Amino acid sequence: MSGQLTIVGLGPGPAEWITPAADATVSMADVVLGYERYIARLAPRRGQIFEASDNREELARATRALELATSGKRVVLVSGGDPGVFAMAAAVFEAVDKKPALANDIDIRVEPGVTAMLAAASRIGAPLGHDFCAISLSDNLKPWATIEKRLRLAAEADFVIALYNPASKARPDQIREAFRILSTIRAPETIVAFARAVGRSDESIEITTLADAPEAICDMRTVVLIGSPATRAVQGRDGRKWVYTPRFARDE
Repeated sequence: MSGQLTIVGLGPGPAEWITPAADATVSMADVVLGYERYIARLAPRRGQIFEASDNREELARATRALELATSGKRVVLVSGGDPGVFAMAAAVFEAVDKKPALANDIDIRVEPGVTAMLAAASRIGAPLGHDFCAISLSDNLKPWATIEKRLRLAAEADFVIALYNPASKARPDQIREAFRILSTIRAPETIVAFARAVGRSDESIEITTLADAPEAICDMRTVVLIGSPATRAVQGRDGRKWVYTPRFARDE
């Protein structure tokens, strides 16, 4: 084969949440590409080339990685979290779909990582103990009408909902609109958790209710977990609150 391209998930942030397999893959690469903030989490080994680019250049970055692999190099394309969840693995296969010749004689692999959603859930207990779904609130690649429809249907189906990309400087109000939509279907006492920068020095966790959720502050480093009607909170002897969703579902 001409070369190898591996799309690697670096997890949510802490070095200890990078899997041994992901770490080994990065260490053996000739070239490492990624969004500049993810690249900054790594230290180049001797002889390695690092190529950082802007967050909105996913398809160009994927194409560049494929081209480098075609030239015979061992290439790693890094993502935060898991590369298959709102991340670079999809961009790579989109590039291949547009131009299949890019994948000629290349060994393409995907190396999984810990997702932000799973890291956030671990901090508050077991909110994903039963059926759940993940929705990105970013409308950069899909219309807001599609997001609204998915929010309504997920709420009606009683899924626990994980919201990625809940707010940014360019769209600070969409999260409040999401809560407004969910409030027409879910009870005001529905448990909502805001998990920001999980695993990092400025980590913050806030557990509240759907009624009070619009007052919480969140940004692109936040994952929002919205409980199902069955999601419950329990309190330990030390006063800490744990959130979980029962493993069973009763017949309607």
